[in-house]
Amino acid sequence: MSEYIPVSKRGIDLPLLATMVVLIIFGLIMLYSASWDFSFGAYGSSTYMFNRQLIWLAIGLVVAAALTFFDYHHWRRLVVPAMLGTILLLFVLLLVSEIRFSVKRSFFDGSVQPSELAKLVTILYLAVWLYAKRQQLNDIQLGIIPMGVILGVVGGLIYQQPDLSAAATVLIMGGLLFFLAGGDLKQIGFLLIVAVIAAWVVGSISLTGKQRVTDFVAGIKDPLQASYHVRRSFEAIVNGGWFGVGLANGQAKLTGLPVPPTDSIFAVIAEELGVVGSTLLIGLYGCLVWRGLVIARRAPDMLGTIIAAGLVLWIGIEAMINMAVMVGLLPFAGNALPFISSGGSNLITSLAAIGILFNISRQTGEGTVVDEDWRSYGAIFDLRGWDRRRRVSRSRRPASSTRPTTRG
Repeated sequence: MSEYIPVSKRGIDLPLLATMVVLIIFGLIMLYSASWDFSFGAYGSSTYMFNRQLIWLAIGLVVAAALTFFDYHHWRRLVVPAMLGTILLLFVLLLVSEIRFSVKRSFFDGSVQPSELAKLVTILYLAVWLYAKRQQLNDIQLGIIPMGVILGVVGGLIYQQPDLSAAATVLIMGGLLFFLAGGDLKQIGFLLIVAVIAAWVVGSISLTGKQRVTDFVAGIKDPLQASYHVRRSFEAIVNGGWFGVGLANGQAKLTGLPVPPTDSIFAVIAEELGVVGSTLLIGLYGCLVWRGLVIARRAPDMLGTIIAAGLVLWIGIEAMINMAVMVGLLPFAGNALPFISSGGSNLITSLAAIGILFNISRQTGEGTVVDEDWRSYGAIFDLRGWDRRRRVSRSRRPASSTRPTTRG
């Protein structure tokens, strides 16, 4: 059975908008500080990387604005061709792409990385797929195994580049979305096993991955034995102290810190702005995730809930991995720091995700048919407790006779 919700609209989520404005401005300032020397050495111009980032930002803002007014329900018709196109791009990448730093990850001189698009499209595809199969998730043949194969194929193609962090992100998000759709821990464990097996069939054994794990274990035992990258990051963080050495005054980016505008930009932030500035950045990501989860809880249907939660948790996980790597808490992954690191593909896809979040936040059910068996996101993560509201213990929405037609 289903229920028709009368037309009702919200404005754009203002706390999320304010958070994004601060993050983008903060990111541009720190990118310029981190990139001018590296950019001059690599491209002959100290502003080349910054100027390119401004171009990507402009494109990303246009994409985000368009998606803000693009009804997310239309993704139910678009995700299949989008996923097929993404898989085709990943396959073509392995055949004809350029090799940069011993990997095949991009087209057009590093400007386009299909693995970033694959993360976004995979989340949208799985959200739509899980919504369509919500009554069959407990059926192994119709639920768990097909989803595991989907994750394995996409993750395996990314793994072949090799891009271990992006492949792992795809698998993690698959398990997380399955959980949000109502799967239990046993199902998630089985799903991840199937996905890993499928990825292994498509991929191959990675010497790079082995080396990163070895360096990580050595660094846990003795920080002085960590990889060169992590040791230089530690040096920058220690040098920054509580309040930092001052914007643009960092030395690690000038004396051998690997790729300061991209993978290592958090180390630059920690050196120049110290623990206080780093904590501010972490707080901004925390605010972004919080508002995304609030939007997920208020979404007009299960599809909106899964999409919103999946997108914002993806951004949060990417940020957490990047920062954790720089302080030696995870093996080196190569994840970009969302909205901060240099790179057009990551910036545009992240802004696209924010645009979809804004669209979901604008809707409380405009012309939407909502299934009675919609699972409440607040029943899984008690978001009402975060908003100082009544705690929710039920696993399903109330019947249509008691369901309110608008949300506060």
